[in-house]
Amino acid sequence: MLLFDKPEYLARVARVKKSMAQRGIDLLLVASPANQFWLTGYDGWSFYTPQIVAVSQQHDEPIWIGRKMDSVGAKFTAFLAETNVVPYPDEYVGSSDLHPMQFVAEELQRRKWDRGAIGVETDDYYYTAKWDSTLKKHLPNGKFVDAFLLVNGCRMVKSERELEFMRQAGRIAAAAHQAAFDAAAPGVRQCDVMAEVYRVTTAGLPDFGGTFPCKPPNAMVGEYCSAPHLSWTDAPLIKNDLFYIELGGVRHRYHSPLSRCIYLGKPTERMEFVANVIAEGLNAVLEKVRPGVVCEELAASWRAVISRYGIEKDSRIGYPVGIGYPPTWGELTASLRAGDRTELEPNMTFHCIPAIWMEQYGLVISETFAVTERGAECFASFPRVLLSKG
Repeated sequence: MLLFDKPEYLARVARVKKSMAQRGIDLLLVASPANQFWLTGYDGWSFYTPQIVAVSQQHDEPIWIGRKMDSVGAKFTAFLAETNVVPYPDEYVGSSDLHPMQFVAEELQRRKWDRGAIGVETDDYYYTAKWDSTLKKHLPNGKFVDAFLLVNGCRMVKSERELEFMRQAGRIAAAAHQAAFDAAAPGVRQCDVMAEVYRVTTAGLPDFGGTFPCKPPNAMVGEYCSAPHLSWTDAPLIKNDLFYIELGGVRHRYHSPLSRCIYLGKPTERMEFVANVIAEGLNAVLEKVRPGVVCEELAASWRAVISRYGIEKDSRIGYPVGIGYPPTWGELTASLRAGDRTELEPNMTFHCIPAIWMEQYGLVISETFAVTERGAECFASFPRVLLSKG
């Protein structure tokens, strides 16, 4: 079940170790499931219990430490040698007396990896205060340092095989939006439209399948479209409803987000105007994409367009994407906004989502793209318009 060959995984490990060395880190403890997947290939719905990937400068491969029953999944998905998969007994799960990080600390001590600088992902969703206090208590000889986003940064430049998965995910995303458009009609429940989205994102296309996304689509109707992160209901759609959908196509955990709006009727002149401005601004951003350009330059291209039309937007217009585990498909490393000097490199991938949220509704047209020497390569092919159906 390995998605990549062993040399690619070892190259990723080497990239991380180089970054560790630059920061003076001897041991890195990786809590993020997305980072664990990228480093080792391990892929299981097991991250609701503590698990860690440890990268030591003293050892060629990382080690995975997790629940015993989930170590079987490592055999099928991780490139690691059997000796580098370390299970802890089930007595550590849901215990008030024991914690898996105690086991982790004992394993690190056994390997004599408990000294020097120990990097931890302090602001990761999965690295809890309990993890931190337990590790520090049981590893008193180590010096804990913040290594949040160290691996995320190493993930930003994709390999050709990663890009292929994202291209496939983009095709799935476009098909899912087409399914939503086909299903949306007055009298159809919002949830039934979204069921068609889930059908397509799960089934994929005839030549390759999809899988579950790391988070549900943001899908709002009517005045709820003025809030960016709400969900659908079971209410039936009615004539002149606006349906805002941000979804992601997924292929082997690689996400290609794509956003569009559907209007059930003839959109107002103002809606058409704002949608056209969004599309023009998005096109300006995509035309600016080249290696060496910095993120804030893309944001400036967008701002130059909307300012001509008297439109303002005070939030970022995009972020790097790739591997997605709950709760996000974002890589958390950079933002398309003023002040971000992250330099674009070939094979970086971004979701540009220049949505405009107003008092009564919101509109969005987005694209996921890769940076190439020739410009932006978009992963989906779908009209960049406010879709109307009436």
